[in-house]
Amino acid sequence: MNGADNPLRALPAVDTLLNHPESGGLLTEYGRPAVVDALRDTLDTLRERLRSGASLPVDADSILANAAKHLEKQFQPTLRPVINATGVIIHTNLGRAPLSSATQAAIQAAAAQYNTLEYDLEQGGRGSRLIHAGALLEQVTGAEAGLVVNNNAAGLVLLLSTLAAGREVIISRGQLVEIGGGFRVPEVMIQSGARLVEVGTTNRTRLSDYEAAITENTALILRAHASNFKIIGFTESPSLDALADLAHRHGLLLVDDLGSGALLDTAAYGLEHEPTIQESLAAGADLVAFSGDKLLGGPQAGILVGRADLVDILKRHPLARAIRADKLCLSGLSATLEHYRKGEAVTHVPIWQMITQPLDHLQRTAKRWAKRTGGNVIPGESMVGGGSLPGATLSTALLALDVPRPDTFAAQLRDATPPVIARIAEGRVLFDPRTVLPGQEHDLLRVIESLR
Repeated sequence: MNGADNPLRALPAVDTLLNHPESGGLLTEYGRPAVVDALRDTLDTLRERLRSGASLPVDADSILANAAKHLEKQFQPTLRPVINATGVIIHTNLGRAPLSSATQAAIQAAAAQYNTLEYDLEQGGRGSRLIHAGALLEQVTGAEAGLVVNNNAAGLVLLLSTLAAGREVIISRGQLVEIGGGFRVPEVMIQSGARLVEVGTTNRTRLSDYEAAITENTALILRAHASNFKIIGFTESPSLDALADLAHRHGLLLVDDLGSGALLDTAAYGLEHEPTIQESLAAGADLVAFSGDKLLGGPQAGILVGRADLVDILKRHPLARAIRADKLCLSGLSATLEHYRKGEAVTHVPIWQMITQPLDHLQRTAKRWAKRTGGNVIPGESMVGGGSLPGATLSTALLALDVPRPDTFAAQLRDATPPVIARIAEGRVLFDPRTVLPGQEHDLLRVIESLR
């Protein structure tokens, strides 16, 4: 190859590319340093491939187009919106509960402006962030007081560190659960300095097992609700009110770690009954711990409600500051709780909108999708998910696509803009309209059609 025919000599210089009319948009969007690096990387890659004998275009337009792809990928955030077509309503891996429009607006307002996070307007001086959401929690749960921290595991550590450090906490062996990400309740409890006392067996724990374990060093009895698994068959466990009576007769506290945070009766909407916060308090639990982003349908938060004197003690513990909720969480949680106070959670909170979607509506949607994409409509099941109502499902209608390589097709869906997360069963790619949010249908069908 002589010099005149050598494509390496035809490669434009970086400065030449920067002065090209097409580079103006890249410079505006990404900044000069990033564009320079992208052009150099693109040219380096092109040189290597040309030296290996590849036949590739070396004109400025092609190089700038490749650099643009490089920049788009480099600047693409790792935390991205996706279309959840899996049918899992509270999908832990996909961010759990999507937020209502009112909750989004409240978070936006708190983020965009100065606010009264720790300012008392009436007194004209320093206030406390701990008052935010407190009154709403009292109203919707019936508790004397409430406290918000950054997640439920943190709330449990705070509770045990404050009320049981160096003392014993009695819990059934059947409740020593592992939660998401490999975190285990016993390990979380140990971090608090409390000593775990296990009673009963995996499937059967009697009230007498709890009573036999009580000593002078016992601080409290803890019930951890089985929100992410189910034990069936030969089982036994005492009721919460029986545990409350036992604890109070011995001068102990009863703490109920509900996890899922149900404020509505799930049985009224075709699901199994999930214990509610109100029921736990009525049964005599001194404190109840639960999450804000599961069945409550709000932002990530750990919520503790119960006796006012105990909540006051928790607020004063040094750890409370380390795990406190920020302004975005508090504003979003307050807006979500307002839906419950107004009795509009079913119509305004997205997860409850999904749970209560009529089957005939889902069938009509799936048929519309099938007509557009050439797929079929089949019956299926949606799941609540997210450590709530284990095994519980809701009847749905699915768009089923028969494609030659389902795994490859699913990967292409994930690589689309926006990414689409579907599921595969019996060699078909399935899309559940229950979890596709309003306004996402156009993008979903556009992505599917582009790959068919």
